[in-house]
This record gives sequence, C-alpha cells and structure tokens, in this order.
Amino acid sequence: MLAMALFCCACAAYWLWRRMHRKTTEPPYLPWWCPILGHTPILLYCRDYWNVANKIANQIHDMGGAVTASIGPRTYYALTDPDDISTVANTCLHKDVVYEFGKPLLGEGLLTAKLSIWKNHRKLLNPAFNQSVLDTFMGVFNSQSRKLVRELEKEAGKGPFDHWIYTKLNALETIFLTALGVDSTDTDLNLTEYIEALETTLSAFFERVLKFWWYSPYTFAFSNLKRKQDASIKILHNVSNTGKTDIPNQLFNLMFYSISNLANIKFVTDLILELSAENGAFNDREIREQVDTIIFSGHDTSANVLMYTMLLLGSHPEAQEKAFSEIQEVLGDGDRDVEKTDLSKLVYLEAVLKESMRMFTIGPIIVRGLDRDVKLRNCTLSAGTPCFLFLFAVNKHPMWGPDVHEFKPERWLEPGRLPNNPNAFAAFSFGRRMCIGKTYALMSMKTTLAHVIRYYRITADLTKLRLKMDVMLKPDSGHYVSIEKRT
Repeated sequence: MLAMALFCCACAAYWLWRRMHRKTTEPPYLPWWCPILGHTPILLYCRDYWNVANKIANQIHDMGGAVTASIGPRTYYALTDPDDISTVANTCLHKDVVYEFGKPLLGEGLLTAKLSIWKNHRKLLNPAFNQSVLDTFMGVFNSQSRKLVRELEKEAGKGPFDHWIYTKLNALETIFLTALGVDSTDTDLNLTEYIEALETTLSAFFERVLKFWWYSPYTFAFSNLKRKQDASIKILHNVSNTGKTDIPNQLFNLMFYSISNLANIKFVTDLILELSAENGAFNDREIREQVDTIIFSGHDTSANVLMYTMLLLGSHPEAQEKAFSEIQEVLGDGDRDVEKTDLSKLVYLEAVLKESMRMFTIGPIIVRGLDRDVKLRNCTLSAGTPCFLFLFAVNKHPMWGPDVHEFKPERWLEPGRLPNNPNAFAAFSFGRRMCIGKTYALMSMKTTLAHVIRYYRITADLTKLRLKMDVMLKPDSGHYVSIEKRT
C-alpha cells in the first residue's frame, strides 16, 4: 500500500510539474483528459482500439493536425498532418522508449535499435537489399507462389474460408528461404507454433503500452503478462536458434541447408556472416537479433497485405478482372513463371497493392523520441517528449479526395488523381528509418498475386470486415473469401 501511495504521489508531482512548465507554443491538449491518469481511461475501458484510434485521428485533424496527450503521467504528442509527420520522422531518428518493450524479442535489430547501433547496422545491411540481390530471389518467389496456389486448391469451390492462415504460413516460409537460406519443410521447425507465439507476444507488447504502471521493468516483472510473453519469446527464439553452423568462433546460431535451386542466391545472412568473419561487424548476439527482426518484419507485413488485397479484389470484381487481364497480357495464356522484367509491366497490379496498403495501413502508428525541439507548421514540439505518428491518418487524409475511403486502384495510374504532396503515402513509414525491405516486399507480393489471380477467381464481402489493432492492423472478423478455379 505504501509503495502504491508513493507511486501515485510521484505521478501526481510529475503531472503538476509538466503542466506548470508547458510552453504556449506546444500543441493544444486533446480533449477527454483527466489529472494524473491523462487519457488512460479512454484506453482502459475501450473494447475497440481501432475505432478509438480513428476517432482520435479525426479529432486531431480538426485541431490542426497536432495535439498533446498523455498516458498516465507521461506526456506525448500525436500528429496526423503528413508534412508535420515527415518533419519529425526525418529530424528525429530516435525510437521512443516504448520500443524497449520489444527488445526481449528483437534486441537491437533494425526495428528497435537505438540510433547509434541502427546507423551502423543499416549501412552494413543495405547491400543485402539492393536490386541485383533481390532479382536472384525470383525463383523462390515463383516456387512459393505456386505452392500457395496448390495449398489453396483444397478450398476451391467450398465457400468462405480464412485465407490469412495460408498467406501467413507461405510468407514465413518465403522469408526463411530468401533471407536465411533455410527450407523449413526440411527441418523440424514448427512454423504454426511460431505464428501463434508471435501473435501472443505482439498482444502483450500492445497491452503493456496501454497500461502505464507496467512501463517500469520492476513492476512489469511481477505481472502474469510478462510470464506469458517470456514463454512466447522462448518459442520464437528457438526458431532462430535452430542448430549451429561450423563457422569461425561459432558466430551464427542458425542451420543452413543445402538447397540446389538456391545455389545462386546471396542471402542476407551470407552478408552478415561475411562481415562477422572478416571484421567482426556483428557479434553472435547481434546476428541473432537481426535474424529475429528479419523473420518477424519480413513475413508478417506481407502476409497481412496479401490477405487484405485478396479481400478487396474479391469485393471489387471489376478491379479483379482488370488485374487478371493485365496478367494474361504480360504473362500470356500459358503457365510460365513471373520474370523480373515482367514486374515493371504489371502496373495495374502494383496499383492494386498500393491502394490496399493505403486503405489498410499494416503498421498504423509509430512513436519517435524527440531529441530536440521541432518546429512544425502551427506549433513547436519540445525535446524529450515522445511523439505518436498516425501513419494510417496520412493514408486517409482528406487530400486524397472525396473517395478517400473507396478502393480505387485507378487513382495511381490517372494523371491528377494522386495528392500533390510527396508525403501523402505512408505504407512503408517515413524518413531514413523507413522499411529496408520495401522493394523485396513489392516484388514478392506482386509475384504471389499474379499466380493466385491467374488461377482463381476470388469473391468476398468487404462490408463484413471488422478490424482490431495491437501493434499491427489485423482483421477481427468478416475477412473470409471464397475461391473458384478459373477455366
């Protein structure tokens, strides 16, 4: 009781101090706050975080695109204006301390690394994602796409089913093959268990962000949530620590398998191993952290985008048939693979993907730590205060036009349909810390969709979709599709 009383007093003292030292140039306070708890009650008693996030985003937009908010005694800024978000993302590269919550899983991988480590590792890893390397993955993208087509065949003509299960497993297998050189079917890896453990871990991370009394590692250590999280992370790390390879100093804890059709591929892990062996750029722990980050970020986002895209195409048959016609025009009526030169010709299919990512922003919110004062259009953000960047609000900003909430792939192809603002699209985040795998993801997803649409006609009902948000934007219900074989 005494400890709780002291904690409450400390929170109250900090809240009072923050209010007294608030600058007049800072953004206005978001409504619905209360002393000490801030806006926490909105989150604690909420059953639909995605709906609340959209309401808050609309309120922020009405207030000029920038507000001050608080979770418990901790003050945040929240932005929805594209230009202001771009300013913060390019000026302040530090991740907020809430990303520390993800370090038990990812350590100092690119997604969660502190700035000094990120700068060094990002520079070292960039060559692994250049176009010449990615082109070598086309064989795997095609073989995995064909495998997905075969797996979906069992659902053809049988009515609605959860296609997300198939896209998740297929994307995870693909990232093992391309980034790690591991054929999961030749190992005893349980990828279904990995996917379930990852869902549990992400939910635990999100719940901790919402409950400020668990921000401290000392209070979190006594929670049931930590025990559940630790058990899930153990499963995830077992996947990235499968066996050992015989390399100098035993630097890499991942088994490589000899796969004849992958002989010419330059894996990301090849580069990491070479850097480790030649100049010690990565130690054993850092290698595993980058591997964990690649597995997590490389499959989950692509799987979700493919799931939403199939749902959208199934709900818009005219767009689906346009995509099918383009695929036939580019690939012909036969059954040949998608070649790297074909990807640039599949312009409507790319528009479909971009429109899907605009409508469903997989990583809807990111948080940056401000290491300096930042001057925005209408206010100034003070150093030391974290800043929420509402990326999903950028993709749904009114500058997209009156049809902003409609699925219109044509907007990406017709002159004058896109906003006249380079910061209008935030599917891959903003600034220098944007996704390193952007090109990889687009190549993989375009290849997969080309194969799936070529073989199946998809039907769905987007009006039944219900969304939920933890770390990522996910379907809660109503996302099933039906497929039929094309003649």
